[in-house]
Amino acid sequence: MNFFSYDSKFSQILLKLCYSCYLNVMWIVCSLPIFTIGAATTALYYSMLKVLRNEEGHVARHFFKAFKENFRQSTIIWLIMLGVGLFLGFDLYVLYHLRLTSSHTMAVMWTLIMAIVIGFAVIYMIVLFMIFPLEASVINTTPMMFRNAFLIGTHYLFAPITVFAIHFAMFYLVVAVFTPLAIFGEGLCALLSCWVLNSLLITVTSYSEEEE
Repeated sequence: MNFFSYDSKFSQILLKLCYSCYLNVMWIVCSLPIFTIGAATTALYYSMLKVLRNEEGHVARHFFKAFKENFRQSTIIWLIMLGVGLFLGFDLYVLYHLRLTSSHTMAVMWTLIMAIVIGFAVIYMIVLFMIFPLEASVINTTPMMFRNAFLIGTHYLFAPITVFAIHFAMFYLVVAVFTPLAIFGEGLCALLSCWVLNSLLITVTSYSEEEE
């Protein structure tokens, strides 16, 4: 097979990288109002799953279809996650400084409370990295989305850990190594995350369809 032919692995990888760049730009534009980040992220994962499964067709059409259909639920989920994230971040900031300025019994107390809040922050991160790929794959109520994101994320702990590692690596590379990689940004993160989550999401989708 010709190295540069359309069906070669090299060409397919290059094509998927181009899609990740294209979808990253769309994600950025659709996320600019901030409150639409949830809908844009769901649409990004929906489109990337199509690309990964070689069902891309009209990528922009897939993106805006998912953006429109999931807008209400994705926005609610995102605003909840944003509020909880800000609350946890503020708590950790305050507890850290209380711990620094305290001693003896009070220092121990603040350390224990901070450990509890960190535990909740870990749960928050698990849900954050699972809920939007899950929403891009199945139809369910908002409470069930949160419940399933938590249960699936804790049962298959490798999934949120790997997705977190992908995003952390991209952030580090863009900030500390080669800033122009930002052109791929969240698009490439979504592509790699979908590659990791694909089999799991297919299983979840099949199970959801059987329940219906």
